Amino acid sequence: MTRHARNCTAGAVYTYNEKKRDAAESGYGTNAKRLGKDSVKSFDCCSLTLQPCRNPVVTKDGFLFDKEAILQYIVTKKNEHSRKMKEYERLRRVEENEIAQEASNKQQARMTSFVNAEKPTTTPAHKPNGTVTKPRELDATPSTSAVAALSSGSSISISNMANGHEKKLPSFWLPSECPNAGLAKAQKPDATIYCPVSMQPLRVKDLIDVKFTLLKDGDNKRSLIAKEARYMCPITHDVLSNAVPCAVLRPTGDVVTLECVDKLIRKDMIHPLTDRKLKEKDIIQLQRGGTGYAITNDNLNAKEKRPMLQV
Repeated sequence: MTRHARNCTAGAVYTYNEKKRDAAESGYGTNAKRLGKDSVKSFDCCSLTLQPCRNPVVTKDGFLFDKEAILQYIVTKKNEHSRKMKEYERLRRVEENEIAQEASNKQQARMTSFVNAEKPTTTPAHKPNGTVTKPRELDATPSTSAVAALSSGSSISISNMANGHEKKLPSFWLPSECPNAGLAKAQKPDATIYCPVSMQPLRVKDLIDVKFTLLKDGDNKRSLIAKEARYMCPITHDVLSNAVPCAVLRPTGDVVTLECVDKLIRKDMIHPLTDRKLKEKDIIQLQRGGTGYAITNDNLNAKEKRPMLQV
C-alpha cells in the first residue's frame, strides 16, 4: 500500500491521525492539557491560604505556612478535640450505667429464681369431711380446652398486637425504637494534631520562623505582591522561584538554594552568614508547588476522560 499524507482521505485505511482528529471533533477520547503556573502554588505562599505569607513558618517536613493561619488551625483542632472528649465522657458514663443496670438485673433474676425454687410446687387438696388427699401433680401438658382455644382463637390470642405486645414492637421511623439502633460506642479521640498537608504530627514548638531575603532590583513603584521575582538567596543572590529548589537553614531561618547547599554548605557544614556549625537536620528542603490541581510540580497534566471512539 502506498503512503499518503495526514489529510489524505482517499485511502482505504482509517489511520491513527484521522482517528485522533475525528475524536477531537466528535467529543470522544481523552483530553490532556498541561496546567499553567497560575494553577500551582508559589513557593512563598501559605499551604492553607494559598496567599503570600506575612509571617512565614515552616514545618520539619518543609511545608510553608502563614503563622496566623497555622496557629488558628491548631486552635481549631484543639477545640474540636475538647468537644469530642466531652462526648466521649458522656458516652462512657452511659455505658457504665448500662453495665451496672445489667448486673443489677442479673442479680435480681438470680434472686427471683432462687425464691421461686424454694416455694412448694404442689398444694394439698382438702375435702369437706376434713381429710386430706394426695396432692395432685401439676400437669405440664396443655389441656384439651387450651388446645381447642388455641385452634379456635376465641380465648387466647396469638396476635402480636394483643396482650401488651403493641408496646414492644419496633418502630422503624424512630431511631430509639429501631431494633438495630444502639448507642454509639465510646471511642477516645486522638489528641494528636496532624499537619493538613503531610498528615504528620504537628506541634507549635516544631514550627520554624522563615526569613526571606528581598530582591534588590531597584523597583520601588510596584508592590511586593505584584512582583513575580520577590526574593533571592542571601549567599549567591540567585532569584528564588518555583523552578529553583530551595532549603531553609534552621538556626536562622534563611532561605537558600539547594545548589548553594550542595556546593558551599555541605562541604564544611558551617553557616555562611553566622559561621555556626550545622547538622544535617538543620537543612530543611522547602516543598514547592502543590494545590488542589496538582500535588507536586512533577505531574501537572489535567486529563478529561470521555467515551472512546470505536471503529
